[in-house]
Amino acid sequence: METKKAHFIAPELLNPTNPISVCLIGAGGTGSQVLTGLARMSHSLQQLGHAGFQVSLWDDDVISDANRGRQLFAECEVGLSKATALITRTNRFFGTAWKAVEKPFTADTATGRNAIYISCVDTAAARFQIAEVLNDLDLSTHRTDTPRYWMDFGNGRDTGQVILSTIGSIKQPASEKFTPVGSLPQVTKEFAELLTQGDTEDLPSCSLAEALEKQDLFINSVLTQMGCSLLWQLIRKGFTEQRGIFVNLTEFRTLPLPI
Repeated sequence: METKKAHFIAPELLNPTNPISVCLIGAGGTGSQVLTGLARMSHSLQQLGHAGFQVSLWDDDVISDANRGRQLFAECEVGLSKATALITRTNRFFGTAWKAVEKPFTADTATGRNAIYISCVDTAAARFQIAEVLNDLDLSTHRTDTPRYWMDFGNGRDTGQVILSTIGSIKQPASEKFTPVGSLPQVTKEFAELLTQGDTEDLPSCSLAEALEKQDLFINSVLTQMGCSLLWQLIRKGFTEQRGIFVNLTEFRTLPLPI
């Protein structure tokens, strides 16, 4: 009888001495809500004896009036940096010392290393650029900040997906119940053609009404809950049998992507 496949988390992330370093790229409709999900997750992990997260949020955009509603920005925040406004709010609420980086994440700007990279970007070009940066990272050490995972969020008007991939291959333990899988393919390799076909160069929306014509009001929050739940279960259980999920809000359907 064939056993189920599963991926076991990099062992240094199970019970680390220092917080897990997380690089969150994009502070838009999805990224702003993923940040809140990471803060809730980090706080909960700390209450369970885990070190939690240390997050840096990368985005060079500023808040416009069209962002209010879908991205939960206040009127008084219009014109401010998205990354700084969100990180300031999160730090005040949760008592964290997370960092805002008011820059795009590129090969020229990316510095340091993080155990987990989470991308919430709008274009295939941005994803391929992120993949280029991640594939050039040094994986020779085994510390809490050794690059291990890339989780990518992407969506259209009322559909979307979350894909978890590994950065390099992660050594797996022996298991009688599962067939361990140490390498999860990157979204830019597995779905390169689909990403390119779905790419757009739309200009920023001038109003919330115009923005809602491009993306449904709740697609970002649904994807956020699914993706954060996948990450939460990976850390809490130490393994996962799923590496992503596809969502269709028009038909109220979800489809898991198994290992």
